[in-house]
Amino acid sequence: MKILHTSDWHIGRALYGRKRYQEFDAFLSWLAEKIDQEQVDALLVAGDIFDTSTPSNRAQALYYRFLCRVAASFCRHVIVIAGNHDSPSFLNAPKELLRALNVHVIGSTGESREDEVLLLQNREGSPELIVCAVPYLRDRDIRVAEAGESIDHKEQKLIEGIRTHYAEVCDLAEQKRDSLGIEVPIIAMGHLFAAGGETVDGDGVRELYVGSLAHVTSGIFPECIDYLALGHLHVPQKVNASEVMRYSGSPLPMGFGEATQEKSVCLVEFTGREATVTLIKTPVFQRLERIQGDWDDISDRILVLSATQSQAWLEIVYEGGDVIGDLREKLEAAISETNLEILRVKNNRIIDRVLNRIHDNETLDDLNINDVFERCLEAHEVPEAQRPELLQAYQETITALNQADTQAE
Repeated sequence: MKILHTSDWHIGRALYGRKRYQEFDAFLSWLAEKIDQEQVDALLVAGDIFDTSTPSNRAQALYYRFLCRVAASFCRHVIVIAGNHDSPSFLNAPKELLRALNVHVIGSTGESREDEVLLLQNREGSPELIVCAVPYLRDRDIRVAEAGESIDHKEQKLIEGIRTHYAEVCDLAEQKRDSLGIEVPIIAMGHLFAAGGETVDGDGVRELYVGSLAHVTSGIFPECIDYLALGHLHVPQKVNASEVMRYSGSPLPMGFGEATQEKSVCLVEFTGREATVTLIKTPVFQRLERIQGDWDDISDRILVLSATQSQAWLEIVYEGGDVIGDLREKLEAAISETNLEILRVKNNRIIDRVLNRIHDNETLDDLNINDVFERCLEAHEVPEAQRPELLQAYQETITALNQADTQAE
Protein backbone atom coordinates (compact mmCIF):
# COMPACT_ATOMS: atom_id res chain seq x y z
CA MET A 1 0.00 0.00 0.00
CA LYS A 2 1.28 3.47 -0.92
CA ILE A 3 0.59 6.64 1.06
CA LEU A 4 1.56 10.17 0.07
CA HIS A 5 2.08 12.64 2.93
CA THR A 6 2.07 16.40 2.35
CA SER A 7 1.12 19.51 4.33
CA ASP A 8 1.34 23.29 4.64
CA TRP A 9 0.13 24.24 1.18
CA HIS A 10 -0.94 27.71 2.37
CA ILE A 11 -3.06 28.25 -0.75
CA GLY A 12 -3.68 31.96 -1.21
CA ARG A 13 -0.47 33.15 0.41
CA ALA A 14 1.13 36.23 -1.13
CA LEU A 15 4.78 37.21 -1.03
CA TYR A 16 5.28 40.93 -0.39
CA GLY A 17 2.02 41.65 -2.20
CA ARG A 18 2.72 39.32 -5.13
CA LYS A 19 -0.07 36.77 -5.66
CA ARG A 20 1.10 33.17 -6.15
CA TYR A 21 -1.97 31.39 -7.55
CA GLN A 22 -0.07 30.16 -10.61
CA GLU A 23 2.45 28.42 -8.34
CA PHE A 24 -0.27 26.77 -6.26
CA ASP A 25 -2.06 25.64 -9.42
CA ALA A 26 1.18 24.23 -10.86
CA PHE A 27 1.96 22.37 -7.63
CA LEU A 28 -1.49 20.82 -7.33
CA SER A 29 -1.40 19.72 -10.98
CA TRP A 30 2.04 18.17 -10.41
CA LEU A 31 0.81 16.44 -7.24
CA ALA A 32 -2.21 14.95 -9.00
CA GLU A 33 0.05 13.64 -11.77
CA LYS A 34 2.50 12.20 -9.23
CA ILE A 35 -0.35 10.41 -7.42
CA ASP A 36 -1.28 8.74 -10.70
CA GLN A 37 2.31 7.91 -11.65
CA GLU A 38 3.11 6.36 -8.26
CA GLN A 39 -0.28 4.62 -8.00
CA VAL A 40 -0.85 6.17 -4.57
CA ASP A 41 -3.65 4.59 -2.55
CA ALA A 42 -4.17 7.33 0.05
CA LEU A 43 -3.25 11.01 0.29
CA LEU A 44 -2.68 12.61 3.71
CA VAL A 45 -2.75 16.40 4.00
CA ALA A 46 -1.54 17.41 7.49
CA GLY A 47 -3.00 20.88 7.87
CA ASP A 48 -2.63 24.50 6.72
CA ILE A 49 -4.38 23.89 3.43
CA PHE A 50 -5.13 27.60 3.19
CA ASP A 51 -3.08 30.55 4.38
CA THR A 52 -6.01 32.29 6.08
CA SER A 53 -9.28 31.29 7.72
CA THR A 54 -11.18 33.15 4.97
CA PRO A 55 -9.63 31.93 1.70
CA SER A 56 -10.45 33.72 -1.54
CA ASN A 57 -12.76 32.24 -4.16
CA ARG A 58 -9.74 31.50 -6.34
CA ALA A 59 -7.99 29.64 -3.52
CA GLN A 60 -11.12 27.59 -2.86
CA ALA A 61 -11.47 26.77 -6.55
CA LEU A 62 -7.93 25.38 -6.67
CA TYR A 63 -8.59 23.20 -3.59
CA TYR A 64 -11.91 21.73 -4.74
CA ARG A 65 -10.75 21.22 -8.31
CA PHE A 66 -7.78 19.25 -7.01
CA LEU A 67 -9.94 17.08 -4.74
CA CYS A 68 -12.28 16.24 -7.62
CA ARG A 69 -9.33 15.33 -9.83
CA VAL A 70 -7.81 13.04 -7.19
CA ALA A 71 -11.17 11.44 -6.44
CA ALA A 72 -11.39 10.38 -10.09
CA SER A 73 -7.85 8.93 -10.04
CA PHE A 74 -6.28 5.69 -8.81
CA CYS A 75 -6.16 7.16 -5.28
CA ARG A 76 -8.87 5.63 -3.06
CA HIS A 77 -8.73 7.90 -0.03
CA VAL A 78 -7.91 11.51 0.84
CA ILE A 79 -7.61 12.58 4.49
CA VAL A 80 -7.42 16.30 5.28
CA ILE A 81 -6.91 17.74 8.77
CA ALA A 82 -7.02 21.39 9.75
CA GLY A 83 -3.92 23.35 10.71
CA ASN A 84 -3.62 26.49 12.80
CA HIS A 85 -4.11 28.70 9.70
CA ASP A 86 -7.33 26.92 8.70
CA SER A 87 -10.88 27.65 9.80
CA PRO A 88 -12.33 24.42 11.28
CA SER A 89 -15.90 25.41 10.40
CA PHE A 90 -14.92 26.34 6.83
CA LEU A 91 -13.15 23.03 6.22
CA ASN A 92 -15.92 21.03 7.88
CA ALA A 93 -18.79 22.68 5.99
CA PRO A 94 -18.67 20.40 2.88
CA LYS A 95 -17.36 17.30 4.69
CA GLU A 96 -20.52 15.20 4.13
CA LEU A 97 -20.49 16.01 0.43
CA LEU A 98 -16.75 15.30 0.15
CA ARG A 99 -17.16 11.98 1.95
CA ALA A 100 -19.05 10.73 -1.10
CA LEU A 101 -15.76 11.21 -2.97
CA ASN A 102 -13.83 9.32 -0.25
CA VAL A 103 -12.39 12.61 0.98
CA HIS A 104 -12.36 12.67 4.79
CA VAL A 105 -12.08 16.11 6.39
CA ILE A 106 -11.38 16.59 10.10
CA GLY A 107 -11.53 20.30 10.82
CA SER A 108 -11.75 20.14 14.60
CA THR A 109 -11.86 17.70 17.47
CA GLY A 110 -15.38 16.79 18.57
CA GLU A 111 -16.97 15.25 21.63
CA SER A 112 -16.23 11.74 20.40
CA ARG A 113 -12.68 10.59 19.67
CA GLU A 114 -14.23 7.99 17.36
CA ASP A 115 -14.68 10.73 14.76
CA GLU A 116 -10.89 10.95 14.41
CA VAL A 117 -10.36 7.21 13.88
CA LEU A 118 -10.85 6.30 10.23
CA LEU A 119 -10.95 2.70 9.00
CA LEU A 120 -10.13 2.66 5.31
CA GLN A 121 -10.99 -0.22 2.99
CA ASN A 122 -9.56 -1.48 -0.28
CA ARG A 123 -11.51 -1.91 -3.49
CA GLU A 124 -12.69 -5.33 -2.36
CA GLY A 125 -14.12 -3.88 0.84
CA SER A 126 -11.47 -5.34 3.14
CA PRO A 127 -9.80 -3.19 5.84
CA GLU A 128 -6.38 -1.91 4.77
CA LEU A 129 -5.46 1.07 6.97
CA ILE A 130 -6.45 2.88 10.17
CA VAL A 131 -5.80 6.62 10.33
CA CYS A 132 -5.84 8.64 13.56
CA ALA A 133 -6.69 11.98 11.95
CA VAL A 134 -5.96 14.44 14.75
CA PRO A 135 -6.40 18.08 13.66
CA TYR A 136 -4.61 21.07 15.14
CA LEU A 137 -5.56 21.00 18.82
CA ARG A 138 -6.52 24.46 19.97
CA ASP A 139 -5.83 25.60 23.50
CA ARG A 140 -9.47 25.22 24.52
CA ASP A 141 -9.56 21.66 23.16
CA ILE A 142 -6.91 20.31 25.49
CA ARG A 143 -6.89 22.27 28.74
CA VAL A 144 -9.10 24.21 31.14
CA ALA A 145 -7.78 27.64 32.08
CA GLU A 146 -7.37 28.38 35.78
CA ALA A 147 -7.02 31.75 37.45
CA GLY A 148 -3.51 32.51 38.59
CA GLU A 149 -1.80 29.57 36.90
CA SER A 150 1.86 30.03 36.00
CA ILE A 151 3.35 29.81 32.52
CA ASP A 152 5.07 26.54 33.47
CA HIS A 153 1.80 25.07 34.75
CA LYS A 154 -0.01 26.15 31.60
CA GLU A 155 2.66 24.57 29.39
CA GLN A 156 2.57 21.34 31.40
CA LYS A 157 -1.22 21.15 31.01
CA LEU A 158 -0.94 21.76 27.25
CA ILE A 159 1.59 18.97 26.81
CA GLU A 160 -0.42 16.59 28.96
CA GLY A 161 -3.57 17.51 27.03
CA ILE A 162 -1.92 16.64 23.72
CA ARG A 163 -0.50 13.41 25.17
CA THR A 164 -3.90 12.38 26.53
CA HIS A 165 -5.66 13.16 23.27
CA TYR A 166 -3.30 11.01 21.20
CA ALA A 167 -3.44 8.22 23.80
CA GLU A 168 -7.24 8.11 23.63
CA VAL A 169 -7.41 8.21 19.83
CA CYS A 170 -4.68 5.60 19.38
CA ASP A 171 -6.25 3.34 22.00
CA LEU A 172 -9.46 3.35 19.95
CA ALA A 173 -7.42 2.57 16.83
CA GLU A 174 -5.77 -0.41 18.54
CA GLN A 175 -9.13 -1.69 19.72
CA LYS A 176 -10.44 -1.41 16.18
CA ARG A 177 -7.42 -3.29 14.80
CA ASP A 178 -7.76 -6.04 17.42
CA SER A 179 -11.42 -6.48 16.54
CA LEU A 180 -10.49 -6.95 12.87
CA GLY A 181 -8.02 -9.74 13.57
CA ILE A 182 -5.80 -8.30 10.84
CA GLU A 183 -2.47 -6.50 11.36
CA VAL A 184 -3.32 -3.38 9.35
CA PRO A 185 -1.04 -0.34 9.77
CA ILE A 186 -1.98 2.58 12.02
CA ILE A 187 -1.05 6.05 10.82
CA ALA A 188 -1.41 9.12 13.05
CA MET A 189 -1.66 12.66 11.73
CA GLY A 190 -1.09 15.93 13.54
CA HIS A 191 -0.38 19.62 13.22
CA LEU A 192 1.95 20.72 16.00
CA PHE A 193 5.47 21.85 16.90
CA ALA A 194 7.78 18.98 17.82
CA ALA A 195 10.66 19.67 20.18
CA GLY A 196 13.89 20.30 18.28
CA GLY A 197 12.05 21.08 15.08
CA GLU A 198 13.91 23.15 12.49
CA THR A 199 12.56 26.45 11.19
CA VAL A 200 14.06 29.15 8.96
CA ASP A 201 13.95 32.93 8.94
CA GLY A 202 10.81 34.39 7.38
CA ASP A 203 8.91 31.12 6.93
CA GLY A 204 5.85 32.40 8.77
CA VAL A 205 5.73 29.44 11.17
CA ARG A 206 3.97 30.60 14.31
CA GLU A 207 4.20 29.44 17.89
CA LEU A 208 0.95 27.61 18.45
CA TYR A 209 0.01 28.48 22.01
CA VAL A 210 0.04 31.96 23.50
CA GLY A 211 2.44 32.30 26.41
CA SER A 212 3.98 28.89 25.82
CA LEU A 213 6.24 27.18 23.35
CA ALA A 214 4.51 23.85 23.99
CA HIS A 215 6.93 21.92 21.79
CA VAL A 216 6.00 18.27 22.18
CA THR A 217 8.53 15.46 22.37
CA SER A 218 8.29 12.28 20.32
CA GLY A 219 7.61 10.38 23.54
CA ILE A 220 4.00 11.60 23.71
CA PHE A 221 3.03 9.49 20.69
CA PRO A 222 1.89 5.91 21.44
CA GLU A 223 4.06 3.03 20.23
CA CYS A 224 1.25 1.53 18.15
CA ILE A 225 1.75 4.22 15.49
CA ASP A 226 3.40 2.78 12.39
CA TYR A 227 3.84 6.16 10.67
CA LEU A 228 3.39 9.70 12.01
CA ALA A 229 2.44 12.34 9.40
CA LEU A 230 2.95 15.84 10.77
CA GLY A 231 2.38 19.36 9.52
CA HIS A 232 3.24 22.88 10.70
CA LEU A 233 7.02 23.10 10.18
CA HIS A 234 8.02 24.06 6.64
CA VAL A 235 11.41 22.35 6.58
CA PRO A 236 11.14 18.65 5.57
CA GLN A 237 12.53 16.73 8.54
CA LYS A 238 12.43 13.69 10.77
CA VAL A 239 11.22 13.84 14.37
CA ASN A 240 13.87 12.63 16.82
CA ALA A 241 15.78 11.05 13.87
CA SER A 242 12.96 8.55 13.28
CA GLU A 243 12.40 7.36 9.71
CA VAL A 244 8.67 6.96 10.36
CA MET A 245 7.93 10.21 12.22
CA ARG A 246 8.15 13.10 9.76
CA TYR A 247 7.23 16.59 8.71
CA SER A 248 6.69 16.66 4.96
CA GLY A 249 7.39 20.40 4.95
CA SER A 250 5.74 23.00 2.75
CA PRO A 251 5.81 22.21 -0.99
CA LEU A 252 6.54 25.85 -1.93
CA PRO A 253 9.04 28.21 -0.29
CA MET A 254 6.94 30.48 1.90
CA GLY A 255 9.58 33.22 1.97
CA PHE A 256 13.07 34.12 0.80
CA GLY A 257 14.53 32.34 3.82
CA GLU A 258 13.39 29.07 2.21
CA ALA A 259 14.66 29.98 -1.28
CA THR A 260 17.55 27.50 -1.27
CA GLN A 261 15.63 24.74 0.50
CA GLU A 262 14.83 21.54 -1.37
CA LYS A 263 11.10 20.87 -1.04
CA SER A 264 9.51 17.42 -1.14
CA VAL A 265 6.57 15.19 -0.30
CA CYS A 266 6.79 11.85 1.51
CA LEU A 267 5.92 8.62 -0.28
CA VAL A 268 5.28 5.92 2.34
CA GLU A 269 5.07 2.31 1.20
CA PHE A 270 3.78 -0.35 3.58
CA THR A 271 4.66 -4.01 3.57
CA GLY A 272 2.44 -5.31 6.32
CA ARG A 273 3.04 -2.80 9.10
CA GLU A 274 6.58 -1.94 8.02
CA ALA A 275 6.88 1.50 6.43
CA THR A 276 9.51 2.59 3.93
CA VAL A 277 9.74 6.32 3.23
CA THR A 278 10.98 7.94 0.02
CA LEU A 279 11.17 11.69 -0.50
CA ILE A 280 9.88 12.94 -3.84
CA LYS A 281 11.41 16.28 -4.76
CA THR A 282 8.93 19.03 -5.55
CA PRO A 283 9.78 21.07 -8.67
CA VAL A 284 10.57 24.78 -8.36
CA PHE A 285 7.59 26.55 -9.90
CA GLN A 286 8.82 30.08 -9.22
CA ARG A 287 12.44 30.73 -8.37
CA LEU A 288 13.19 32.99 -5.39
CA GLU A 289 16.60 34.43 -4.62
CA ARG A 290 18.01 36.61 -1.88
CA ILE A 291 20.96 38.75 -3.03
CA GLN A 292 22.97 40.45 -0.33
CA GLY A 293 26.23 42.37 -0.16
CA ASP A 294 27.58 45.69 -1.41
CA TRP A 295 26.58 47.29 -4.72
CA ASP A 296 29.18 45.38 -6.75
CA ASP A 297 28.00 42.03 -5.30
CA ILE A 298 24.39 42.83 -6.08
CA SER A 299 24.90 44.21 -9.59
CA ASP A 300 27.21 41.32 -10.54
CA ARG A 301 24.63 38.76 -9.44
CA ILE A 302 21.87 40.55 -11.37
CA LEU A 303 24.06 40.41 -14.49
CA VAL A 304 24.58 36.65 -14.07
CA LEU A 305 20.84 36.05 -13.61
CA SER A 306 19.88 38.22 -16.58
CA ALA A 307 22.40 36.39 -18.80
CA THR A 308 20.58 33.11 -18.06
CA GLN A 309 17.16 34.67 -18.82
CA SER A 310 16.13 34.01 -15.22
CA GLN A 311 12.60 34.97 -14.16
CA ALA A 312 13.43 34.92 -10.45
CA TRP A 313 11.74 37.03 -7.81
CA LEU A 314 14.41 38.84 -5.80
CA GLU A 315 14.95 40.09 -2.30
CA ILE A 316 17.83 42.60 -2.19
CA VAL A 317 19.70 43.14 1.06
CA TYR A 318 22.19 46.00 0.70
CA GLU A 319 25.08 45.77 3.19
CA GLY A 320 27.65 48.09 1.59
CA GLY A 321 29.63 50.71 3.46
CA ASP A 322 28.43 53.57 1.24
CA VAL A 323 25.03 55.16 1.75
CA ILE A 324 22.94 54.81 -1.43
CA GLY A 325 19.84 56.94 -0.99
CA ASP A 326 18.42 56.04 -4.42
CA LEU A 327 19.04 52.31 -4.08
CA ARG A 328 15.58 51.32 -5.34
CA GLU A 329 15.98 53.46 -8.47
CA LYS A 330 19.40 51.99 -9.23
CA LEU A 331 18.05 48.47 -8.81
CA GLU A 332 15.08 49.09 -11.08
CA ALA A 333 17.47 50.40 -13.73
CA ALA A 334 19.65 47.29 -13.35
CA ILE A 335 16.72 44.92 -14.03
CA SER A 336 14.90 47.12 -16.57
CA GLU A 337 15.66 44.90 -19.57
CA THR A 338 15.51 41.54 -17.78
CA ASN A 339 12.82 39.08 -16.69
CA LEU A 340 13.72 39.60 -13.03
CA GLU A 341 11.34 41.13 -10.50
CA ILE A 342 12.34 42.72 -7.21
CA LEU A 343 9.80 42.08 -4.45
CA ARG A 344 11.70 43.54 -1.52
CA VAL A 345 14.63 45.86 -0.90
CA LYS A 346 16.26 46.06 2.52
CA ASN A 347 18.83 48.84 2.84
CA ASN A 348 20.74 47.86 5.97
CA ARG A 349 23.14 50.79 5.59
CA ILE A 350 20.33 53.35 5.75
CA ILE A 351 18.62 51.48 8.59
CA ASP A 352 21.83 51.38 10.63
CA ARG A 353 22.49 55.08 10.02
CA VAL A 354 18.94 56.16 10.86
CA LEU A 355 18.71 54.03 13.97
CA ASN A 356 22.08 55.16 15.32
CA ARG A 357 21.54 52.31 17.74
CA ILE A 358 21.92 52.85 21.44
CA HIS A 359 22.54 49.14 21.92
CA ASP A 360 22.93 46.18 19.58
CA ASN A 361 19.43 44.79 20.16
CA GLU A 362 17.52 47.97 19.27
CA THR A 363 15.21 47.64 16.27
CA LEU A 364 12.63 49.80 14.50
CA ASP A 365 9.95 48.12 16.62
CA ASP A 366 11.46 49.85 19.67
CA LEU A 367 10.93 53.34 18.17
CA ASN A 368 7.78 55.33 17.43
CA ILE A 369 7.36 57.36 14.24
CA ASN A 370 8.62 60.56 15.89
CA ASP A 371 11.73 58.79 17.17
CA VAL A 372 12.54 57.56 13.66
CA PHE A 373 12.11 61.06 12.18
CA GLU A 374 14.36 62.55 14.85
CA ARG A 375 16.99 59.91 14.09
CA CYS A 376 16.77 60.86 10.41
CA LEU A 377 17.36 64.50 11.24
CA GLU A 378 20.34 63.53 13.34
CA ALA A 379 21.73 61.15 10.72
CA HIS A 380 21.58 63.88 8.07
CA GLU A 381 23.14 66.44 10.46
CA VAL A 382 20.23 68.90 10.29
CA PRO A 383 21.00 71.93 12.51
CA GLU A 384 19.31 71.86 15.92
CA ALA A 385 17.60 75.21 15.30
CA GLN A 386 15.72 73.80 12.28
CA ARG A 387 14.55 70.57 13.89
CA PRO A 388 11.47 71.77 15.87
CA GLU A 389 9.88 73.33 12.77
CA LEU A 390 10.60 70.24 10.66
CA LEU A 391 9.23 67.93 13.34
CA GLN A 392 6.03 69.99 13.58
CA ALA A 393 5.58 69.89 9.79
CA TYR A 394 6.18 66.12 9.86
CA GLN A 395 3.56 65.59 12.58
CA GLU A 396 1.03 67.72 10.68
CA THR A 397 1.65 65.61 7.57
CA ILE A 398 1.14 62.35 9.50
CA THR A 399 -2.09 63.70 11.02
CA ALA A 400 -3.41 64.71 7.60
CA LEU A 401 -2.60 61.28 6.15
CA ASN A 402 -4.36 59.53 9.04
CA GLN A 403 -7.46 61.69 8.61
CA ALA A 404 -7.52 60.92 4.88
CA ASP A 405 -7.31 57.17 5.62
CA THR A 406 -10.17 57.45 8.12
CA GLN A 407 -12.39 59.28 5.63
CA ALA A 408 -11.60 56.72 2.95
CA GLU A 409 -12.77 53.91 5.26
